[in-house]
Amino acid sequence: MSTKRKICAVITARPSYSRVRTLLQAIKEHPSLELQLVVAGSALLDRYGNAVSFIENDGFTIDEKVFMVLEGENKTAMAKTTGLGVMELANVFYNLAPDAVLTIADRFETIATSIAAAYQNIPLIHLQGGEVTGNIDEKVRHANTKLADIHFVTSEDAKERVIKLGEDPAYVFNTGCPSIDIASEVKENPTMDFDPFVKYGGVGAHFNISEDYIVVMQHPVTTEYSEAKEDVLKTLRVIDALQIPTFWFWPNVDAGADGTSNGIRSYREKHNPKNIRFFKNMEPNDFLKLLMNSKCLTGNSSVGIRECSYLGVPVVNIGTRQNRRLRGENVVDVSYDEVAIKDAIQSQVSNSKDLKSTIYGDGNSGAEIAEILAKIELRFHKTITY
Repeated sequence: MSTKRKICAVITARPSYSRVRTLLQAIKEHPSLELQLVVAGSALLDRYGNAVSFIENDGFTIDEKVFMVLEGENKTAMAKTTGLGVMELANVFYNLAPDAVLTIADRFETIATSIAAAYQNIPLIHLQGGEVTGNIDEKVRHANTKLADIHFVTSEDAKERVIKLGEDPAYVFNTGCPSIDIASEVKENPTMDFDPFVKYGGVGAHFNISEDYIVVMQHPVTTEYSEAKEDVLKTLRVIDALQIPTFWFWPNVDAGADGTSNGIRSYREKHNPKNIRFFKNMEPNDFLKLLMNSKCLTGNSSVGIRECSYLGVPVVNIGTRQNRRLRGENVVDVSYDEVAIKDAIQSQVSNSKDLKSTIYGDGNSGAEIAEILAKIELRFHKTITY
């Protein structure tokens, strides 16, 4: 009698969960697979929008929690957090004895997952390899690719890049992104069936969500972390001046996050903007409904590049964080120039074109990946193919 193949997924930050929720569900429901779920890093911390309650409310059992984030939100703290993650996750994998480990995307904590698995000869699955961006995440992503044994990429462009890195084409699959699965659900039922003020609280202004509003999600750029406070202040001044009702989300835990957060707090205390409500986190479906009903997303989050392309939400992408990443016609790129940001937002808010794209998948990624994981031959040693 065969046993189920144990797949251990590690969630290290709030965006990672929305990236893989449908995949986790597909693994959980597959007759040949067993899901092991580890939640670590900033995904456990309330100040960054603790994802645990969302995960548990979705019916998942968390097998292990790994506290590994050091205070500081600078380059040194990032490096030490990664080191601590290697130590803690090595023990977790030793105890859980998974058949394979799944690491997600490119955040700095994900390399800890890859090292802890690869050094113990545990086959490593990497999701969202082969993409390019404008900060430390790109180095981490490509390092994950070289440590990984099985690759699930989100576009043909990414697939070609992973193969060019010397990976075996037989183990590189363009399945699209599981986050598009959730976007597909939302596109079928986009109605705002919740009140964000009641359900998630937040701080700041209160306004009528039936009127036009925009969403802002701006993170620090790790290679430009010293400029994070001034960068976010520029966006704040523009949004305040436009007086468009705005839902603003706090940044991820990256080098420079303290600068971004400090900029938001100081501006809020000094100017008390009457059109901005600040939130830490939302459930994935609720967040995408909020986006789909908005007039525009502003900032530098990958959700603007990925999910918003599928939903057709206009995006003003600021700065270098998403540099060179494949994007749809929904995205307008600007520098940290207040006039340029303001003009782009006004243009995008009035954009009436059909901006929908399927460059990151068609909404069936999770089930497709689970089926491959159930059948593919697992291995933990490889060689460069070219």
